[in-house]
Amino acid sequence: MSMYAVTNPATGEIEAEFATASDEQIQQALSSTDQAYQAWSVSALEDRVALLNRVADIYEAHADELAAIITREMGKPIKQSLGEISIVVAIYRYYAKNGPKFLEDEELEIASGGRALVRKESVGVLLGIMPWNFPYYQVARFAAPNLMNGNTILLKHAPQCPESALAMEQIFQEAGAPQGAYVNIFATNDQVADIIADRRVQGVSLTGSERAGSAVAEIAGRHLKKVVLELGGSDPFLVFADADIARTAKLGMRARFGNTGQACNAAKRFIVDSSVYEEFSAALVDQVAGMKVGDPTQGENFLGPLSSAAARDGLAAQVQDAIDKGATVLAGGKQVEGPGAFYEPTILAGVTEQMRAFSEELFGPVAVLYKVHGENEAVELANNTDYGLGASIHTQDLERAERIAARLSSGMVAINEPSASSPELPFGGVKRSGIGRELGKYGMDEFINRKLVKIAGR
Repeated sequence: MSMYAVTNPATGEIEAEFATASDEQIQQALSSTDQAYQAWSVSALEDRVALLNRVADIYEAHADELAAIITREMGKPIKQSLGEISIVVAIYRYYAKNGPKFLEDEELEIASGGRALVRKESVGVLLGIMPWNFPYYQVARFAAPNLMNGNTILLKHAPQCPESALAMEQIFQEAGAPQGAYVNIFATNDQVADIIADRRVQGVSLTGSERAGSAVAEIAGRHLKKVVLELGGSDPFLVFADADIARTAKLGMRARFGNTGQACNAAKRFIVDSSVYEEFSAALVDQVAGMKVGDPTQGENFLGPLSSAAARDGLAAQVQDAIDKGATVLAGGKQVEGPGAFYEPTILAGVTEQMRAFSEELFGPVAVLYKVHGENEAVELANNTDYGLGASIHTQDLERAERIAARLSSGMVAINEPSASSPELPFGGVKRSGIGRELGKYGMDEFINRKLVKIAGR
């Protein structure tokens, strides 16, 4: 079986295979993106704006077929696949509208007389290493700002997403991108290491696992290349006594089980004040009981299969470890019989530090409930993790919410709503959740040369 293949996780069947790139093809891709950079880096901003808008137009025009591809590749329920397309369109349009403003020169006040300004310029060819869980969205938030900057893109997608990877390359070609501005590569890990080392490549952005991020950062550091890493998360969802429990449970269900629980910023740990623990627990169990699980091509199903049988089996092992060590199963707790990589929506309680589920990321439809007594205990437990991506706080006392937000070790905090993503808002974490930011003006500032120009006074 080829490294790059579409294995439908709803059926387990291999539907398509694609050859990995030869070393010669990798060199051709490097040469093409480097040559394209020479012209794209000095292109008019109007041309970059027009390209991003045409890309957005094509996504809108082909939304149904693009959504069907990722539902087949990684099992995303079709309504959520269509939702992903909508977010992608918004990202390209956002940078088309705001990119020129973000690239304006910045005047500096100086004490020595004269003038000083910072000009924002492109840096060169960038390598993007993207994951399978949001095949279009993850690429958009890397490609859109950096093409706006005048950089060019080499894109290495997840091996289980070859059709969406090729579809994106085709979209850029159809939109009229210069040859070499965006190039897809079906590269091996060894080839990726060589690409990062290549002098023509100036930076690398990876969204994926801690293991992958650590490996890429090590190679990049050795060759003095900048990295942006968006890695895992174990986001806390804090519920206090004055929260609207019914509404909060509904938000919690969607925050945990959207995309079949396979999101880095999903709510994974529900930290609930003891005074409302039983009420919230019962409400969340009710929400899970009403969830429809099944064929992701059918619009009524909210939960599809995990991305692969291996992913399902890994999650099942984490859950079984917790059960074996005394955790309580409030809902679900086992894989669904029959074909496909389906796993029941699951809620665990009584998880302790001796269990894998306490410290490891649960990348699938499993929520963990914790009972705490008061604000300090809630914050202590929320911060007791190696991750620090997002968090959400649910209370009617906004002063308390803001006070708690200041104490949480995370890159993002949402109050009375789940942690989510929007084109204008910076996305990223601290600790082992990654380095750098994507989206908003901050996403444009990562791979940019802030060139100082100093003009002497008379």
